Amino acid sequence: MNGFFDLPSDLQYSYLGLVGLHLREALIPVLAGLLIALPVAQLCARFRWIYPPVLGLTTVLYAIPSLAFFVVLIDYFGQSETTVMIPLAVYSLVVLVPGIVDGVRSVPKETLAAAEAMGFGPLRRYLQVQLPIAAPAIIAGLRVAVISSLSLVSVGMLIGNQGALGNMLYDATTYHRPALAVNSVLTTAVLGVLADALLVLVRRLLTPWMPRKGAAR
Repeated sequence: MNGFFDLPSDLQYSYLGLVGLHLREALIPVLAGLLIALPVAQLCARFRWIYPPVLGLTTVLYAIPSLAFFVVLIDYFGQSETTVMIPLAVYSLVVLVPGIVDGVRSVPKETLAAAEAMGFGPLRRYLQVQLPIAAPAIIAGLRVAVISSLSLVSVGMLIGNQGALGNMLYDATTYHRPALAVNSVLTTAVLGVLADALLVLVRRLLTPWMPRKGAAR
């Protein structure tokens, strides 16, 4: 077991340090993507003609390989965490924007009319009425985006030791230590399960009105 966590010095981090780095490189892009997706989704919901081209653009960007992004971004940001995180933020949009748009559009017209009658302006109505009701759809998009981001961070190992836990995959082949690869895969999987469970808990806290499994019993 000691050998399982005995990492080569060229990784520059302890095991827990790599876990922290992996979480930082995975979650900050999703948060950035969410901050971009919220106003974009509101525009798409308000002006329906905008939605198809926005969805098409996010889909095209998602289809661009991360290595192609790296080649372009290295000239501006070097072999850094930023170079890894920018593509992940872009990739998250293809999940978050449709999820938020669908959630906002699912709000009943009667609810919007009641909020408008109470004097809610467009921004207040969006923040206090539409987003809370759309919370299940938003959390569902976040679950996919977070798991995808946790997985894709490892690609950063190709640009100068910026793959966090993925760096162990490279060292596993370099030093002929398959235990490093197992460590990397298992830890990434555990982080994904824990992050998903946390988001499910957040959804339940934000949507106490939703039925629970077994509630009928």
